Order: sequence, then C-alpha cells, then structure tokens
Amino acid sequence: MAILLGVDTGGTYTDAVLMRDEEAVIASAKALTTRHDLAIGVREAVKAVLAVSDITPSDIALASLSTTLATNALVEGQGARVALIYIGFSERDLAAQGLADALGGDPVLVIAGGHSHGGAEVAPLDVAKITAWAAAQDVSAFAIAAQFGTRNPAHELAAREAVREATGLPVTCSHELSARLGGPKRALTAVLNARLVGLTHRLIGRAEGALRELGIDAPLMVVRGDGALMSSIQAQERPIETILSGPAASIVGARWLTGADHALVSDIGGTTTDIAVLRHGQPVIDPDGARVGPHRTMVEAVAMRTHGLGGDSEVHLTTEGLSGGVTLGPRRVLPVALVAKDAPEMVHRALDEQLNRAVPGEYDAQFVCRVEGHDAVGLPSRAEQVLARITAEPQPLGSVLTSRLEAQSLRLLVSRGLVQVAGPTPTDALHVLGRFTHWNAEVSEKALALLARNRSGSGERHAPDAHSMAGQIVEALTQATGTALLEAAFAEDGMEDPAALARHPLLHRGLRQVPGLVRLTAGLGVPVVGLGASAQTTYPAVGDYLNAEMLLPKHGDVANAIGAVTGRIRMLREGLVSSPSEGLYRAHLPDAPLDFGDADSAMASLEAALTAAATNEAEAAGAASVHVQVWREVKRAKIEAREIFVEARIVVEATGRPSIAAHDVATVL
Repeated sequence: MAILLGVDTGGTYTDAVLMRDEEAVIASAKALTTRHDLAIGVREAVKAVLAVSDITPSDIALASLSTTLATNALVEGQGARVALIYIGFSERDLAAQGLADALGGDPVLVIAGGHSHGGAEVAPLDVAKITAWAAAQDVSAFAIAAQFGTRNPAHELAAREAVREATGLPVTCSHELSARLGGPKRALTAVLNARLVGLTHRLIGRAEGALRELGIDAPLMVVRGDGALMSSIQAQERPIETILSGPAASIVGARWLTGADHALVSDIGGTTTDIAVLRHGQPVIDPDGARVGPHRTMVEAVAMRTHGLGGDSEVHLTTEGLSGGVTLGPRRVLPVALVAKDAPEMVHRALDEQLNRAVPGEYDAQFVCRVEGHDAVGLPSRAEQVLARITAEPQPLGSVLTSRLEAQSLRLLVSRGLVQVAGPTPTDALHVLGRFTHWNAEVSEKALALLARNRSGSGERHAPDAHSMAGQIVEALTQATGTALLEAAFAEDGMEDPAALARHPLLHRGLRQVPGLVRLTAGLGVPVVGLGASAQTTYPAVGDYLNAEMLLPKHGDVANAIGAVTGRIRMLREGLVSSPSEGLYRAHLPDAPLDFGDADSAMASLEAALTAAATNEAEAAGAASVHVQVWREVKRAKIEAREIFVEARIVVEATGRPSIAAHDVATVL
C-alpha cells in the first residue's frame, strides 16, 4: 500500500491531498499561497494535511505538484526579461504570431543563418557575433529559434553553446519544445519558456526544499499541460510545458471525482477560470497548441479556455453611459480582506480616512506591497524610484503614487512580479454577503462602501451601500462565468464566432425563458463540473443562469491536487522523413538529418531514434515500466501511374506509471 501526496500551488491557495494507492482520499488541506516564497505555502499545506491524517512523512512514497504559476504569469504578463536570437528570419517576421507583443521591448538579435525545408544550410552562422551580442545583454535568460530548426537544429545548438559560454544563463532552443514547422510560433514558445525558467526554478526548488524539511524523502513529479507527469528536473528545463498544468490536473481530478464521461469542467481560482471538455472520459487536447491569454503556443495541452476571471479579479466600475455597471479582471489583485489579515490596524485606518473624505479618491480601497526575491534588472529609472518607495508591508496606493506617469510604472512593476496590488474583488463581495468568511469581512465592507459611492455617468451612486455593491459584483461574476461556459460549448460544437453567439440576445431570451409569441428555450446539453475553492458558493447560481446540471463534488476544491496524484507519465516524440529528390530519403533525426537510399530504412532509423528518445525521457521522468506506441502517417502521390513517396510523419508515445519506492506504512488507516 502506497501513500501519495498531491500538491497544487495556485494563485490564492496551495492545496495538499493524501491518497491511498490512487483509490481513496485520506485527507486534504489548504494554505494561502505565498508568492514571495512559495515554499511557505507548500510547507504549510503539507503540514496541515499531515496533521489531519496522522500519516508520518516517511510513509509518503511519491509527491506530485500541479501549478497555475506559469499560466497566471503569462495571463498577468509577468516573467523575467529575456533576449531572443532569431536565426534566418527577417525583422518583419517578428510581427507574426504575436511575437513582438510577447517580447514587449526585450532585446532581439536578427541574424543570418538557418536551414531549408530539406535541412540544408541556407547561410553560415556568425557565432562570434552571437557571442559578443549575448555578453552585452542585461537579461535573465535567452531564447533561440532558427529557420527550419526542426529539420536541422545545428544552428540552434551552435548558438546555444555560444550563449552559454558567454553568459552562463539558461537557454531555450525552439526545436526542443516542438517538432512542428512554424518558426515565429516556435520562437514565441521559446521566448515564453525562457521567461518562465526563473519562476519555475524557484517554485520547484523551494517545493523540494519544503518537503525535505518536513522529512518527506520521495521523488517529486510535476504535471504538464496535457495532464501527464514529468520529473522536476524536466520541468525546470521546459517550464513552458507546465502552462495549464493546474487546469489539466483539475480535469484529471474531475474525472476521478465524478466519473463523468461527457461534461464541461470549470475550475475557478483566484486569478483565472479554466474551462475544458471531457469527452469519453478523457480531456480534449488542443490540436493547435495551448492558448494562454493572447498567446498561442506550440505546447501540447488540454484544450482549455482560460479567462482572467476569478475570486481575486480586479473590480472595474463602468463610468461611461447613464446606468453604470461592473466588469471584472483580467488582472488579479489581492482581496482587501486578505491584506487586512496581517495588517488589520493599518488597513482599517486607511479605509476610515478615505470614507471620511467628502470626495471619492482615485485610489480608494487600493493597497500595494513589495514582493521580495524577484529579479529587478532592466527597470526604467522612474519604475526604480516607485519601487524604492514600496515596502513589504501593505501601503495605501495613493500614498505611493504621485502622478499618472508613476501609475504606468506601477503597471510595469506588477507585470514583472515585483509588487502586488490589493483592491476590491469578488472574494471581498462574498465576505460582505456572508458566503465566505475566511478573512476580514469588516474591511471588505468598508472597501465596497468606498466603491459604491463612486458615481456613474448619470451622477447617481453605483450602489446605495456595500451589500448592494457586493450583489452587483457577484452577479457580474455569475454572468461572466456563464458567458465563458457558453463560449466553450459553442466552440466545442464547431460553431463560428462562439464569443458572439454566447452574447446573442436571442440566446439570452431562451436562457431566461422570456414569454412571447415566439417561445425560446436554451440551456447547456451536458453537465458542468464546478471546481475550485469558491465553486460551492458561486456555481449554483451559474447553473441556474444556464439551465444546466451542476456537479459540485466533494473534494472539488482540491481537484488539482487529486489530479496530480492520479496522472501518468507520457512522453511524445515526433519526426519527419522527407524526400528532397527522387531516390533520396532524409530522416530528420533529433540531432541532425541523415540520408538513405530507400524510404523503409529512413523510417526505421527515425522510428528507432524517436523510440529511444521517448523511452529515455519517460525513464528519466521516473516511469517504472514503459509502454511504447508508434504511429506512422505516410503521404504518397500518384504521378503518371507511379506512386511517389512525399513524406512520412512518425509519432512515438512512451507511457508509464511513476516508480513508487517501497514504504512500510505503520499507521492503521
């Protein structure tokens, strides 16, 4: 009998769950996620679950971690400053696939080189220029993408060696993240991976350290975006593969908790709401690669629609028009109720002073604090000045900012993860309404009272009091969640423009079943599995809004941690055999292309190389026994009654359960 530990580090909570042989939940617990030092939240959650279970640390045979860290960082525009070396492309290629936007002004070297579709060198690579340029950059990591680098990675590998020798910094090569064509998209994926390296190293290193401090001597696995597991070392090298890790684990957990075969799964966290589809009991995989926020990557992941909508979404008041209103997100802020947990006197005093003023202030009910331990390289001077005024203790935002220009600098500091802003959130609204009582409801009421006295375009207050304001915020959360679920459903049904359909007036007449000469009825055709800490309090209203069956399982608030425990190791490797000329067959092997005189030999060579690579990766991840499956897709064309080989795509999948060391469990469960 093996005891398994699953941990999920989310934007607001860190969850821990103990399971017995993947068959039953022994216990679960939560702790607040501590972004300045994630090990604190991990340690506290694991300590709490051990305390309520009577399991000793030495009983634990395997630990597994899922995390929304990478997803949230990309949604919120966070991550370290990086540099891109773009080989064989032109300056105008930077505009493709949102690459320039993802770089956000970070340095780029566009340099000649790269290979042709067949893997032949197009132009020599100036390694000396790369070395000199890299040494001059003030960045935390590098990304490298070469034209047709998946057909011949030689220039990416040469550039990587030059950068490592010149800087010693982490380097991401695009061909190691995807075997598919599409240089700008691969470059985008490499840039995002490089951004996440530092964040992921800190998370995994501190998580492993926290487990060791508690006496847990077990291998640590990390959940990938497709729900499969990888080793902690692999996750540190390829953190981009952990985007949607938490949501993917929640889908695996939802299936385990409910047994649902066909359902929408909606997981509401502090920062995001993640929606996916269960079909035939399996999560649907996105064939175009994972999308997070504005970015479409080449990472294989669960087909997930991620919305900047959660319990900690920033509340915005609509000031245009006569009626006013409330919108949410996409930025996450700390709930005022949470900030007051550690500094109640200061928060009460600041809110009371703001309530006593005759005129609402621009920064009422907003606070800011510094996040220690993050990389502050490359900041503009104005941002450095603003950062110097911000302390680790919460401060009223209005006491820090002196001009609108400094507000722009603050946004940069937030995007870099150097500071956190606090303000009114749906979590505060739930505190005011008495549906959520974890923190300080009194300061939430004061914060929402400040929000309520702002005026719309008609000159009227947005709400008469804090309770009415809270009702508006929760209703906005219900409608936004319902709209997000409708978009996902229409997209899965293959409908064009699902966003427009989800907002169509006729659909909403049908949802409300408005009486009239034309009778319209609408609703979701499959159940919704509601997951997340606030699902029990917020999702019943969403079910009513959508005329849908809502499944709210026990332990649904720790579904991510459960999914982390019940996942499998799965490594995919794919490659291509091309035919540059008649009678010549080129196997594009992982290290370099190799030519053959017949197609069968080329395919056999590639299959053997891919099988070895996938098997080695699975074993390196800790798979006890590896099962291999191979798929070949051969394209041929008929020309003048002759069948001509065009190309062959080979995919190898290596799967297995993580190896679990033998442990003697003395505790009677």
